[in-house]
Amino acid sequence: MNTKNELNKLINTLPCFLQTQIITHNLQNQLIEIIIDLGKQPEARFLIGPEYLSQKKISWQDIEYTIKRINKFSNENRAGIDRTLHRISCIRNRQFLINGLTCRVGRSIFGNIAVIRDLLEYKKSTLILGKPGVGKTTVIREIARILAEEMERRVIVIDTSNEIAGDSDIPNLGIGRARRMQVTNTAFQHQVMVEAVENHMPQVIIIDEIGTDLEVLAAQTIAEKGVQLVGTTHGNCLNNLIKNPPLSNLIGGIEYVTLSDEEAKRRGTQKSILERKFSPTFEILIELKRQNSWIIHEDVKISVDLFLLNMIKVLQVRTFFIQKSIQVKCKRFYTNLNPLLLNEYKNNLNDIWLVSNSKRKQHDRQMRSKKLIIYPYSLSNNLLREILVKLGINFNFTNNIHQASFIIGFKKHLKQNLKLKKLANKKNIPIYSLNKISLYQIAKLLYVINI
Repeated sequence: MNTKNELNKLINTLPCFLQTQIITHNLQNQLIEIIIDLGKQPEARFLIGPEYLSQKKISWQDIEYTIKRINKFSNENRAGIDRTLHRISCIRNRQFLINGLTCRVGRSIFGNIAVIRDLLEYKKSTLILGKPGVGKTTVIREIARILAEEMERRVIVIDTSNEIAGDSDIPNLGIGRARRMQVTNTAFQHQVMVEAVENHMPQVIIIDEIGTDLEVLAAQTIAEKGVQLVGTTHGNCLNNLIKNPPLSNLIGGIEYVTLSDEEAKRRGTQKSILERKFSPTFEILIELKRQNSWIIHEDVKISVDLFLLNMIKVLQVRTFFIQKSIQVKCKRFYTNLNPLLLNEYKNNLNDIWLVSNSKRKQHDRQMRSKKLIIYPYSLSNNLLREILVKLGINFNFTNNIHQASFIIGFKKHLKQNLKLKKLANKKNIPIYSLNKISLYQIAKLLYVINI
């Protein structure tokens, strides 16, 4: 794809005195957008900062010249240029006349996702998080092309604002073999998302800018049907997502849990704490901090749980440099203490201890070497299984109390079963009771038992 020819299509829509300034500019390849406002000097914004293009101020005729050479504006005041990725947004006055234009340059950048190519092989739903202008749309456009062409998957792009595949009936070559579904109105994006799954049998759905309750619900519905999702949303980090009520459901949802007085005192916390409600819709989360430095959460469940416990998250930072070839550097960070015990000692810690990968692997091997035969009583097997897998514990469930390493159950129910208590005492099988069915409480108990 000739990106220079595409840029020229945008330049040709501008007033003649601006065309000359941009064509001869030595930072043409770093151009982000061009601002044309009535009565002001035209401004170009580059990666290194803004710059006025001319001393001449913009007139009505200049704005009209550009409007006649682009597609019609939509209800969202956006327009495009056929077979390109450029986007022109307008500002209107009280009489609904256009008195300002923002001409954003759209480019397909091949190879910009080499840093996360391995994550695409997992076939897991992936959410890309970043502030406006950091390059989220460029990233998912390249993801769509890689998944469709190189991994030969059935990919459908939900292109609400025509930013991913361009403002034309024929999609831009930047999405490769992926198919594109356009949305007539932003309010209908959630309907088109579900329609894509029901009518076109995709293996992957690409969505840009998930932002409303209905879009979140549609994403959850699609994930439950076994379709991989790749989406973007606004935010600086995982913390922003957790504190955003509509969007927090994408990463498992957050709810308040009330602890008993005894448990709250033992933890040194308030009686009301936050916990994750259910499994996340997106299993991998990527924070685009800068265009060449990304934070990776390979297991969103673990990252969210640790954050809610006020603990250090397991982070992976990938930095890449595009020179003659793409160079990728990856750093992994782990907490020195097991996450489930760190909260008990956090008030006494002066530093955050970090351990190497080798020590972490050694700890994991020790955890997996022990075999626990668990007899669950009045507890959900699925809940226990999720926590045990997360801890890396080797386990089996049993319905035969004679084979059990220990019994774990809800305290209120265990008190009522005297026969079970007598049999356990006779066989020297320990019983562990819980005052409340809490993710944190169960996880901590299982870890203490296993060490």
